[in-house]
Amino acid sequence: MSRWMLILWLLMMPLAALADASRSMPPDLGDQASLQRGLKLYVNYCLGCHTLEYQRFSRTAADLDIPQALMEEQLMFSPVQAFDDPMTNALTGEAAQQWWGVEPPDLTLAAKRHGAEWISAYLLGFYQDTDRPLGVNNTVVESVAMPNVLEPLQGVQKLGCPPGASRVLSRPENCRELVLAQPGTLSPDEFEQVVGDISNFLAYVSEPSRLKARAIAPGVMVFLFVFGVMAYLLKREYWRDVR
Repeated sequence: MSRWMLILWLLMMPLAALADASRSMPPDLGDQASLQRGLKLYVNYCLGCHTLEYQRFSRTAADLDIPQALMEEQLMFSPVQAFDDPMTNALTGEAAQQWWGVEPPDLTLAAKRHGAEWISAYLLGFYQDTDRPLGVNNTVVESVAMPNVLEPLQGVQKLGCPPGASRVLSRPENCRELVLAQPGTLSPDEFEQVVGDISNFLAYVSEPSRLKARAIAPGVMVFLFVFGVMAYLLKREYWRDVR
């Protein structure tokens, strides 16, 4: 390999890593099944640490068409929480500081701040790093303080060299590709669907009113069309007298 080809390859490596870190998973708020799955996954894997202080169980159940009895039985695990309470947990800031050194942030507005695609890339970007206290790191957030709670589903990823890399370029410092070293209970495609559902749910949580806006949008467009026709006919009638 010539010197210029080597330089070009090294320059392209960060771009490839960036493209991988921002895998496009646009939210689809019209996919109610995805939102329901995302709620279930969030409650089981995320809510124990990350609250949704500005979202209520009752609002979520109403928007996602989940009966109250089912919500209380399957998705509300604290006996002291009521149906109309915010989606919080029992984790205290002191306990979080002791266990992880940082208090997990509330994620109600996470999709508003970062975008659903960023959340997807973050959840897909965990890899094994024995130098970190929790044994994992992340390609999107370096030196992450969060454990990979989805590891049983995803499996163990490591940073490795791309297949067919030459000996010159296959040094550890040049290997930034995520390689599945130990499979989880889901296939990579199934796990990407899980991540997409969680990201989709957080996109909904960040602005729940968008669901109702989408529902009334056709009626609003019909009203504007009818109003426009009536205004035009009224304008013609007035101008006929002026002339």
